[in-house]
Amino acid sequence: MTAVLRDRTLIGFMLAASLASTIGGLPFNALPVMLGSLADSFGLAPQAVGLLGSICFAGYLVGTLGAPLWMNRLDWRWLTLVSAVGTAGSFALSSVVSELHWLYAVWVLIGFFASTMTCLGMRILADLPNKVRAFGVRQGVELAVTAAVLFALPPLVIAHWRYPGAAWTLAAVVAVLGLSAFWVPRRAWTGDLSARAVAVPTGRQAIPWPAAAALLVFFLFLVGNIGLWAFLERIGAALTIAPAEMGLVFAVLKLLGGVAAFAVAIFGDRLAGRTAHGLVLLGILAGLALLAAAGSFLPFALGAWIWEFAFTCGCVLQTADIARRDPSGRAILLVPAAFASSAMVGPALAGQIVAGGSFLPLLALALLSALTPWLAALVRARRA
Repeated sequence: MTAVLRDRTLIGFMLAASLASTIGGLPFNALPVMLGSLADSFGLAPQAVGLLGSICFAGYLVGTLGAPLWMNRLDWRWLTLVSAVGTAGSFALSSVVSELHWLYAVWVLIGFFASTMTCLGMRILADLPNKVRAFGVRQGVELAVTAAVLFALPPLVIAHWRYPGAAWTLAAVVAVLGLSAFWVPRRAWTGDLSARAVAVPTGRQAIPWPAAAALLVFFLFLVGNIGLWAFLERIGAALTIAPAEMGLVFAVLKLLGGVAAFAVAIFGDRLAGRTAHGLVLLGILAGLALLAAAGSFLPFALGAWIWEFAFTCGCVLQTADIARRDPSGRAILLVPAAFASSAMVGPALAGQIVAGGSFLPLLALALLSALTPWLAALVRARRA
């Protein structure tokens, strides 16, 4: 960014971008609860549940791969409005379909429209001077909103109206979040903060290889952990966790994720790469160990909460690292693509693993994925 933004303007853009990006994060953040509700409403097998999650992120991937090509050419306020209407309408439509193949088609649309909002939030925040703080605030706002939704969804909505009620609830939440369109900037910043600012030329330069390598590491980190996330509700269901308790688990889980994101926003730049990724790995390992040994509500809840806290810290640190490695802002638009690619692979792979009758291999896969950024940080340190 070529000019120093005034504090109030910077904060306003940061919050508006975070709220817009929250729309894109809802399908992922509510994925276990929604997939569990779909499984109960339609009587789906684990393979079908995993496939549905992967199909959603196939649409997500299509949107993210196109975003670097056209994001800077469009009016961002109109883009926010159109994408919010598309996401809310798709959720509402999914509540009235009765055939599984139509449900697959609608969830592709949900993923596509949601991806646009994620990419837009990333693009706006990539221009801000403090990358760790910007992306930490984004993740914190996103998870705080999701926590409020998940607190009410299982006990108050799904318990009475099952999946259709959940779909209409998310449609209403997206419609409210879409009001952030009136506060997002129309174009990329060039020092002029008015609505008439002109987009910054992006050129056709290639993404630097360090940023590309960081994207690959992020993808590997996400595959196993998103696979676990997709089936976290099923792990609780296997332990006969009551709906009210399940709602509490996921609401507190996302609140802790928000706390983790804000903590990284405050302290992230003070930690060295190996130290930060090592702490993330230890946290994920502790959460997975509790989930593996869980036989009742308390260890399941503690394991899920610790895992989410560490996983969120890892996501924020790696996203900021990718942004730092490519000042042009092109690589950051591919972060949602890495997310979508891993979300296509992870749930489908997890469904095949869980079909064997045990969740332990899935926990092992999540641990292997969590090792990747720590090993990459070790390699970078030795080369330096």
